[in-house]
Amino acid sequence: MSAQHTIALAGNPNAGKSTVFNALTGARQHVGNWPGKTVEKKEGTWKHGGVEFEVVDLPGTYSLTAYSVEEIIARDYIVDEHPDLVVAVVDAANLERNLYLVVQIIEMGARVVVALNMSDIADSRGLKIDLPKLSAGLGGIPVVPTVASKGKGIDQLKEAIINTINEEG
Repeated sequence: MSAQHTIALAGNPNAGKSTVFNALTGARQHVGNWPGKTVEKKEGTWKHGGVEFEVVDLPGTYSLTAYSVEEIIARDYIVDEHPDLVVAVVDAANLERNLYLVVQIIEMGARVVVALNMSDIADSRGLKIDLPKLSAGLGGIPVVPTVASKGKGIDQLKEAIINTINEEG
């Protein structure tokens, strides 16, 4: 018997959300539009141990304040569809700007894992991110460094997703 979990990917434009989506789902994806909108909707799946994970790539947005179509779609999906987990894809080289959205998602009560994407660019700029401190500052949620364009950290991200979903609560 196959269980299914729904994972939403949220993040700022150009944080690498679609690259993380492609790394998680490979060729197992469907592209369409959000109902009544011209904004693209991408869905895909990946499987682990007989469990299927449906991955929904939300539109890129800087916040969930519901001013733009993208913000409304992202907020409504998180509130109304109650995904099992939200992966907040964050541009490691622009951490401060990206964390506003992460905090909003956490405040909505969603279970969150942070994919600290493009960590190679942050490293090349001399930015040192204290992962345990960042995780603690976000309430103890997992923070996983990734370079999705090179497939780095994707296995660790999947592990964090599975572990967070399997936690009680």
